[in-house]
Amino acid sequence: MTTTPIEALLAAAKRHGADHADAVFIRNESESAMVRKGVPEGIERSESVALGLRVFRGQKAASVSTSVLDEAEFDRLAEQACAMALVVPEDRFGGLAPDSMVGHFDASGLDLEDTAAPHMDALLARAREAEDAALAVSGVTNTNGASAGHGRTVIALGTSAGFMGRYSRTGHSISASVLAGDGALMQRDYAHHGTVHLEDLDAPALIGREAGERAVSRVNPSRPKTGTYSIIYDPRVSSSLLGHLASAINGASVARGTSFLKEAMGTRILSAGLTVRDDPRRIRGAGSRPFDGEGCAATALNLISDGILTTWLLDSRSARQLDLRSNGRASRGVSGPPSPSVTNLHLEPGDLSAGDLRSDIKEGILVTELMGSSINMLTGDYSRGASGFMIRNGELAEPVAELTIAGNLRDMFSRMVPASDLSFRSSVNAPSIRIDGMSIAGL
Repeated sequence: MTTTPIEALLAAAKRHGADHADAVFIRNESESAMVRKGVPEGIERSESVALGLRVFRGQKAASVSTSVLDEAEFDRLAEQACAMALVVPEDRFGGLAPDSMVGHFDASGLDLEDTAAPHMDALLARAREAEDAALAVSGVTNTNGASAGHGRTVIALGTSAGFMGRYSRTGHSISASVLAGDGALMQRDYAHHGTVHLEDLDAPALIGREAGERAVSRVNPSRPKTGTYSIIYDPRVSSSLLGHLASAINGASVARGTSFLKEAMGTRILSAGLTVRDDPRRIRGAGSRPFDGEGCAATALNLISDGILTTWLLDSRSARQLDLRSNGRASRGVSGPPSPSVTNLHLEPGDLSAGDLRSDIKEGILVTELMGSSINMLTGDYSRGASGFMIRNGELAEPVAELTIAGNLRDMFSRMVPASDLSFRSSVNAPSIRIDGMSIAGL
């Protein structure tokens, strides 16, 4: 797929009266295999193609999309979009990004495309190996199955301002989910890994063994007493705190006045010394990209430096609303306008190991799983169901479940202490995070 359909759509939009336009093409291909008790239960192959056009007539905009890649239809699609743009209200903050690049761009240097494309037999074998390893863990009593998959996504974007970009990215994944214990005491857990390149993927046996050991460790949980505890978020769940932070500094939310951090620019919201960084150019990164959804340059950005909030996440529309300039964080699909988002977001690690981080906790909780969500982004009030393990005199103790963590994100952010165990396994990553003085509802 070249950018020819993009160019054809943009030309058609101009013929039908568009002052400006952009078009995006997305193709997804994937294969996956799932086994349960060694028997294939899900063999899936999918392919989807979508093409979207957004046109501007003055300050009015309209978007249309199609899954039919027939240039004979492009003229009709452009005519429809331009007609729609005449009857919608004006948006004084709309328009193409003024800082978009001009020329042709790709993902050279980011190493986002793997040549490996495993056959279905190889995916089945990988899934079976993961499940067998999980079932071999003493105490595992049943399985929800294991799966393996791979996929490829092609993205092309063009604008009437002279930007043309295209890149491909691949993905490989493996997961396993098993149960341990019996009856009402049965517990479930899982392990998962996804990478851009197959050679970086964890071995199936490692994933299976991790799933099995995690499930067994959770058998026969108790409930902690209601009270105030020091909490440590395991890396499996600590990234959720960064997700809440990203939502709170999203430029669109700030412009609407719906974020509890809307007045926090230039103030300290994390402890001194802490840095939160978003890097779209991370080599083989899960969220890496060479340009954003408006054709702006994708560059690394410290959102928080030395604990101080330095910028919002901005696309061109939210930037105009806030009288700022886009910082290349626009994301989009084919059927709507761009919106701000992160790429490869992480909290820089601290100096203490995970063990040292909890060494002085006489009684606390290591949280390994979060359920449900009651987050008020207007106030920062936070409440989530959780499970994990008690910490007693710095050591991990019995499993706990059916507890609720409550607090306020603004206060929680200011008390976060990260460990040194940062690992890049997804698009949002954080090390273990300790927060003292958290309210826990249990017994």
